Amino acid sequence: MDVDGQRRPVDDDAVILPGACDRQIALLDIGEHPFGLALEGIARYAANPAGLAGKPSMHQHPNMLAIRSFVVAFAVFPMLAATAFHPRAEITDRAADLIEAQWEPSFLPMALEAIRLTRSAEVSAALAGIMERETGAGHGDDLVAWQREMWNAPEARHPRYAAFKSALYSLIGPRFSAYFDAPGNTLIRLDEIVRAGVRQDGIPPLRNPAMLAAGDAGYLEDDHIVFGLSVNGDARAYPKRIVARHEMFIDTVGGVPVAGVYCTLCGTAILYYTEHEGINHRLGTSGVLYRSNKLMYDQATQSLWSTMRGAPVVGPLAGKGIALKSVAVVTTTWGEWRRRHPEAPLAISAEFLAATPVHHDAIEGTALVVLTDPSGANRAYASEDVTFARYDGDRRVEDGSGMIWTMDEHALTAEDGRVLRRIPAQRAFWFDWHAAFPSTRLVRQRAGAGASRPRSFSPRPLPRPAGSCRRAPRGCPICSAPGGGVRR
Repeated sequence: MDVDGQRRPVDDDAVILPGACDRQIALLDIGEHPFGLALEGIARYAANPAGLAGKPSMHQHPNMLAIRSFVVAFAVFPMLAATAFHPRAEITDRAADLIEAQWEPSFLPMALEAIRLTRSAEVSAALAGIMERETGAGHGDDLVAWQREMWNAPEARHPRYAAFKSALYSLIGPRFSAYFDAPGNTLIRLDEIVRAGVRQDGIPPLRNPAMLAAGDAGYLEDDHIVFGLSVNGDARAYPKRIVARHEMFIDTVGGVPVAGVYCTLCGTAILYYTEHEGINHRLGTSGVLYRSNKLMYDQATQSLWSTMRGAPVVGPLAGKGIALKSVAVVTTTWGEWRRRHPEAPLAISAEFLAATPVHHDAIEGTALVVLTDPSGANRAYASEDVTFARYDGDRRVEDGSGMIWTMDEHALTAEDGRVLRRIPAQRAFWFDWHAAFPSTRLVRQRAGAGASRPRSFSPRPLPRPAGSCRRAPRGCPICSAPGGGVRR
């Protein structure tokens, strides 16, 4: 971009504001905006109230105050921030005079945002001086004190604040501007949304990380912290040392798309199902914070999402009744997680069950019985300390003591009133199940053996998927770890 007749290098993601001539305050490139010419004229008038040669003064315009307030919000504050890239002392002086002459309480958050972005000591000093004189507060250049005072008072939002914020953040990167320039609701205070110091996905989420069998996780010690979760019987542990480097992981667990969010600033680890009413929201790290907690974004609409609520709070999806379902996550040690989850998922061959109408097994410390009727239908129930001996293929099951139990779709009920709950189970082709749960323990009929001799083995895991945390020969270049997570 040409500024003062020179070509300056520009970052691919940066948008630099035009420079200023002797009688013109620089404005954003507003393209076909209907107020474009009027704004340019007002800006010129603000810089030179005597009017420009050959053009009438505009101080008689009936909406002069409103238009000048618009100019300050939409152009002057972003221009001041842009002096971080192209310092111009005369621009700072003229802009400061205009801001102070037009001051209103809704300018305070814009002034603070301009100070945060600019690297110009002159701009920071000029704005801090104006804020002190106009508010009576003596905070000087203490941004934390200014923010505390502003956030403890009712929000005073300028009508063009969202447009201002979009223009300002476009100086950092065009992706940031999309958070604020899209039409939609705002459910939180915009002035409490601040930069996190990185760009969108500047801390890259861990997407579809490789899973290791517990026995292969030699890099984990028993006292290492992990985030443990279980979805549809698929139990996994995500080491904190890896998740902390990425702050977010996107995965499919138990056949369900999920997003795990870990905010290092507030110590929060939350897991969400990312599908809502048939739409899978592809989430990422926005690069901005709200009250010291990271905000997520979705790739489709660039709406900002609350980490704590699992709901969009700014943008096109805000206020649409969307709230992702959260799933329990436990923060524990690797040794304790492994003790509680010693086994892999369980699969039992339908052929074996057809030949074994009553089959006892266990998973994750839960004893179970699988009953198979003559049609081949299988139903699994928690058996606790009961051992079943015979099943009539219909509704009657007899245990080892001769007690008769009645079977229905929800439970086994004994003659003495005891109830054993039904356990969720499903049928699937082995290739499909194995692709999702490669460390599954499979029970099947041993070749040439009778029904009483099942064979149980754990197949080797499938190769790690491309694009997982193990992208390089020595591990992930981000977290320097040998893998993304551990499956039991």
